[in-house]
Amino acid sequence: MTQADQSSGSIHPAPAPGEEESLEQLALRAKEGDQTALEELLRRIQPDVLRRCARFLPYRQDAEEACQDALMRVAANIHRFRGDSMFTTWLYTVVSNSARQTYRSLKRRAAELPTEADRLPHRSDPRTTSVIAGSRIDLLEALDQLERDRPNLVAPLVLRDLCQMEYGEIAAQLDLALGTVKSRIHEGRKRVRKALAVN
Repeated sequence: MTQADQSSGSIHPAPAPGEEESLEQLALRAKEGDQTALEELLRRIQPDVLRRCARFLPYRQDAEEACQDALMRVAANIHRFRGDSMFTTWLYTVVSNSARQTYRSLKRRAAELPTEADRLPHRSDPRTTSVIAGSRIDLLEALDQLERDRPNLVAPLVLRDLCQMEYGEIAAQLDLALGTVKSRIHEGRKRVRKALAVN
């Protein structure tokens, strides 16, 4: 540990010149209040966050909005990262919550304001007409319904099926037994399949 690290109280020193820090190292330094580490962390995770938001939201502008929200949440809440699980596990939870919250916000705004599609009835909205976009919106609707009916099933299902996390990572992130995680994912899938079959 360098003298500068000892005087600042940091237990996670910066790497040697020419070495690139891992996301874990950056996250731990950012958690301790290192602004330079936080800025580098946000810069490095941005492409992956956008890609993951696009899994939820079919329209690029919506995914970008969710991405910005997720990055702001990471910056505001990095002090809550416990460090006992991988940073990416914590990050994917933040991303999925941001994407789903952005969807709810867009849905609310659409209900409150007339859209271009309302004024021009012959033009279709690409967010709802393509098969991929339509199925994503149906999935988001099914997840919203699941959250109303059985909120404890949503996080495990989203983390497994949309964020593609391992069962063990999900169990650690949610502080649940592995069997409970698997059971909730199974039940969540059943309910979402049923909701999608109705649409």
